[in-house]
Amino acid sequence: MSASYDIRDGIAVITMNNPPVNGLGFDTRCAIADGLERAQADAGVKAIVLTGAGKAFSGGADIREFGSPKAIAEPNLLTLIRAAELCSKPLVAAVHTVCMGGGLELALGCHYRVTAPGAQIALPEVKIGLIPGAGGTQRLPRVLGLETALNMIVSGEPVKSELLASQPGQKLFDKLIDGDLLAGAIAFANEIAAKPLPTLVRDLKVSHPNPDAYLQFARNMVKGMAKNFPAPGKCIDAVEYSLTRKFDEGMAGEREIFMALMFTPESKALRHAFLGERAASKIPDVPESTPVREIRKVAVIGAGTMGGGISMNFLNAGVPVTILEMKQDALDRGIGVIRKNYEAQVKKGKLKTDKFDQRMGLLSSTLSYDDLKDADLIIEAVFEELGVKETVFKKLDGVAKPGAILASNTSTLDVDKIAAFTKRPQDVVGMHFFSPANVMKLLEVVRGKATAKDVLATVMGTAKKIKKTAVVSGVCDGFIGNRMIEQYSRQAGFLLDEGCTPAQVDKAVEKFGFAMGPFRMGDLAGNDIGWAIRKRRAVEQPGLRYSKTADLLCELGRYGQKTQAGWYDYQAGKRDAIPSDKVNQMIADYRKEMGITPRKIGDEEIVHRLVFSLVNEAAKILEEGIANKASDIDMVYLTGYGFPLHRGGPLCYADQVGLYNVVQTMKRFAANPNDDASFWQPAPLLAKLAAEGKTFT
Repeated sequence: MSASYDIRDGIAVITMNNPPVNGLGFDTRCAIADGLERAQADAGVKAIVLTGAGKAFSGGADIREFGSPKAIAEPNLLTLIRAAELCSKPLVAAVHTVCMGGGLELALGCHYRVTAPGAQIALPEVKIGLIPGAGGTQRLPRVLGLETALNMIVSGEPVKSELLASQPGQKLFDKLIDGDLLAGAIAFANEIAAKPLPTLVRDLKVSHPNPDAYLQFARNMVKGMAKNFPAPGKCIDAVEYSLTRKFDEGMAGEREIFMALMFTPESKALRHAFLGERAASKIPDVPESTPVREIRKVAVIGAGTMGGGISMNFLNAGVPVTILEMKQDALDRGIGVIRKNYEAQVKKGKLKTDKFDQRMGLLSSTLSYDDLKDADLIIEAVFEELGVKETVFKKLDGVAKPGAILASNTSTLDVDKIAAFTKRPQDVVGMHFFSPANVMKLLEVVRGKATAKDVLATVMGTAKKIKKTAVVSGVCDGFIGNRMIEQYSRQAGFLLDEGCTPAQVDKAVEKFGFAMGPFRMGDLAGNDIGWAIRKRRAVEQPGLRYSKTADLLCELGRYGQKTQAGWYDYQAGKRDAIPSDKVNQMIADYRKEMGITPRKIGDEEIVHRLVFSLVNEAAKILEEGIANKASDIDMVYLTGYGFPLHRGGPLCYADQVGLYNVVQTMKRFAANPNDDASFWQPAPLLAKLAAEGKTFT
């Protein structure tokens, strides 16, 4: 049942019931409309209360209907809100917990609004590249004033109901109700039942002492903060209509802007990311009803940068952590870094002292594997070498309790081989955190051939608890993210061979929207890491071709920021990347040695060679079943590799360019005598989709 109807003390109560957040899907809209008609036709009903079951009033549109005919079928949301306004009996919205998007717009169409404390109130449409489309930009300024409403609409951030209810002059909430909200709403409805209907929100006026100056200030702020996204600026335009146009004209202007934004590549990308993040947790053969194991205690092996960052995730979530190291000085150093990180947060006012004490109180340390016997989840974060992993997992197999989950933070190694070091391969899984582990959102969950379904379900749930975006990967060299970045890095090297400088490549990619270009990224991560991987690949895949420039760089001891010299020069204590004459000369000398005549390469070629290298490898990953779906790959790159959000991820971007165009461009690259023609052979899935006029997503 999408909404229930009953009568209490002469008040009709319509309760939305569309879990998880009472999305305003077609069936729910129909049920509300039917309830309003029924209540108006019943002479015994004095007033109506509209509320939501469970943990939400309404979160807005039902994302399960996005893109389907049901999303706009009548009664659509605009029709439903107008029906609420025209209701002949007092209509009270009883708001609690979550009231966002279309849910808030519906509440604004009601005659009265009462709220429980702590409700999250928001119009978050800007976060998917849109503006509110059912009157939010016209009604919210009328009840909260220009500044508060515009701040909420442009940011999309939620505000607690009690903060809004206490604002002088606000007309959003008529009453703040402590205790039983529904009982309080029914009592309020009885109080106002005999009174004349109040002035509708649409008929209120928006006032501000100097609106033109404030709107210009807002535009200046948005211009600097949202350069890649048109929606924040358009929010200001729409809100301005609430000041300068009659209500219906303002509504028409809002709708025109909304529909125009709907078809922008930025909004398509943001909606793709929004849905992709939610879809990532869904694994085809692991139903949501799969039982999970309880994770009450966690152990982390290794107190280095990665181990410390992993530990902080669990401490932040209130989970006790034991860190194991082999030597006391390494252990003390690791604990000291965690303490220092938390102390810095306290100093900046981001963490209260009691929270600092609580988190450090959950942390213990040891030099003995025996102290890990009670851990429910053990994560190793040791050196990336299979022999080291073997030693660790054989020891864990001897001490960990039955049912404990044994996880490896490996970034490239074979999880099935690691699982085989134990007598419990079903309990082994990859949990690849990204550095810095306490900051980066991405967690690659690597599913081995023997990994139990309940282990997978438990790890995915645990990821949510520690606020990570978890994406499942199958076992292969580099999994999803690092397998793809390998091809990206190879192509970046070929660009150097042909005429680019590191700074030129980085600048082109960063202009496209990447947080960091490949050479700045290499300097940050450590160029010696890539060097070690290339050495391993030289043995495992002897025919794999690379530019020699990266090896020459490492032979000079230029490992990146940690040596104050990499592709760029660095000054002590600073991270500013200074183009290096020495490196540029090294590259020029290598070209001369190889007989390559450098050529001028434009930004578009740089970007497409790098991005399409990701796309082609991603197509292979999909075809092999390493990733479950295209959006999973995009989520890896959006949350772990700095791919520009407004592009939606490599595969979303390829879809928008058009897969036919991607393939044709790759064919042109293959004709380049200094590139590797086999590199640009389209993956079978990419070629098939392009030929059929289809897309990845």
